[in-house]
Amino acid sequence: MPEISRFFGIIVRMYSEPTEAHHMPHFHVYYQEFSAIYSIDPVAMLAGYLPQRQQRLVEAWAELHQEELNGDCQSLLHGMQATPIKPLE
Repeated sequence: MPEISRFFGIIVRMYSEPTEAHHMPHFHVYYQEFSAIYSIDPVAMLAGYLPQRQQRLVEAWAELHQEELNGDCQSLLHGMQATPIKPLE
């Protein structure tokens, strides 16, 4: 699963299987032993768990980069590579 960003110990990944039907645009987040799946529009946790501080950081980052996340999702759906997205600083 391609890594698209990493910040404050949080890893953001996105993948797609172009030959398979895929659910709504989303990304996967990993922090220590925790993981969660977030929708892109609107930015919302769909499944999993993150500690509250990391959850807020991911949501802030995703809001700032929503257009880029949608672009990466479209690229992956068309069999192209995802573009790295600037981390939260």
